[in-house]
Amino acid sequence: MIRTISPDELPEHAVSLLEQGFRLALAAGHDDSGHSDTGGLRAVYLFIAAAPDRRVELHVPLDLDHPAVPSLARLSFPAGRFEREMRDLFGIVPTDHPLPQRLVRHFHWPQGWYPMLAAAGEPPRFGDVDGPYPFRTVEGPGVYEIPVGPVHAGMIGPGHFRFSVVGETILNLKARLWFVHRGLEKLFQGRSPEDAIELAERVSGDTTVGHTLAFCLAVEDAHQFTVPPAAQRIRAILLELERLYNHITDIGALCNDVAYGVLNAHAQRVREQLLRINDRVTGHRLLRGAIHPGGATVTALPDPAELAAIGTDIAELVDLALSNTVVADRFTGTAVLTAVQATDLGAVGVVARASGLSIDARHDHPFLSAQFPRTTHTRTDGDVLSRFLVRAEEITTSIGLITSLADMVGDRLTATAPVTTGNGRSGVGIVEGWRGTVIHRIELADDGTLNRVKIVDPSFFNWPALPVALADTIVPDFPLTNKSFNLSYAGNDL
Repeated sequence: MIRTISPDELPEHAVSLLEQGFRLALAAGHDDSGHSDTGGLRAVYLFIAAAPDRRVELHVPLDLDHPAVPSLARLSFPAGRFEREMRDLFGIVPTDHPLPQRLVRHFHWPQGWYPMLAAAGEPPRFGDVDGPYPFRTVEGPGVYEIPVGPVHAGMIGPGHFRFSVVGETILNLKARLWFVHRGLEKLFQGRSPEDAIELAERVSGDTTVGHTLAFCLAVEDAHQFTVPPAAQRIRAILLELERLYNHITDIGALCNDVAYGVLNAHAQRVREQLLRINDRVTGHRLLRGAIHPGGATVTALPDPAELAAIGTDIAELVDLALSNTVVADRFTGTAVLTAVQATDLGAVGVVARASGLSIDARHDHPFLSAQFPRTTHTRTDGDVLSRFLVRAEEITTSIGLITSLADMVGDRLTATAPVTTGNGRSGVGIVEGWRGTVIHRIELADDGTLNRVKIVDPSFFNWPALPVALADTIVPDFPLTNKSFNLSYAGNDL
């Protein structure tokens, strides 16, 4: 459902939707200045709800010369961050925002230049620093700061973490991101959906299937095209294979962070087995090249017996980890994110489910007609142990799901149909990636090329939860906690 409203009407519509159980899943700026029938700027807000799957879009046309929207930050925490992103990239001003400082564009970026505008042109030379960055100042006896990053010792993206501590206890943590903003969404513009697949596959390298599938679902939604059921089953298999190799990687890394390196070595051994399965199934260890608009193609299906053996192997590693008293002590009660905090911050995925929230796009917004089995989690206290166990339990569910879907697919390795053009011009794809909910929203030009692609990675929602969970946690537990969240710099830094 799409509703076009004025800026003044936005708050009342948002309040009504939130009271009906919707949550804000996406907010994006749009530059329609190149379209004579619309013109100006536009803000789009996507609200979603489950049971049943419901989606409502609010479109707010804006004055190109003075674009402004009433801030929804006091109604929805994620809204405040989306609004700051829109201001940085489009110059759309959220009026009465409680924290109107920059988010995406760092303080050396030129003032008054908004890169997502059609008339933005080439970036001007960097000018004087518009700063310093307003870190929160924490004062008192014995309080000192520990700066970490943005460059880290490892193949990860840049992020700056500033700790305010007393002794080893963290009083406040600020995570500053967006050091390598890639302008990825603008790179989609003007491409055909088929030519844009290579970008979707690389939004976040460890979430190839999640982002590619969300993009393809959005394209198919825009064309009002129904994908063959066999193709959706193959896609679901690939989605669960991606969940498997990432979850076992995290399980091993968490053990490694509490000095149980031998279990990490075995977890990496299992990860390699899964990557080789990926290669046999798709021809690529990270599952690229298999999903495209209209369907999916694989070269083989996973061997159920091999997956069952891997599942037994992983269960043994999990048992060994939790039977170790040092591991149990370090995991239990560490960096708790309560259900209330997770709800208020809009957390999704593993982080949300470990805090007791029942949020899973496989059930709430299914792309497959067959119902995904809902995993029952044994611990949802919001600590590191809960996030560890959620991953372990989802591995068991994923293996069972892959096995049943492979049996339904049979020998059919290609399931696809040419996407026929419908009357739609916009579409939304929602997928439960291994970190959490991945959302792509697209708009098409008259010639079928992409006008606008808005991407929301689960890390956008979950990064603010990390500092909250770390309050009153000791500094030595930061690497462990950070790994238990395992958020994407790339997926956040679009």
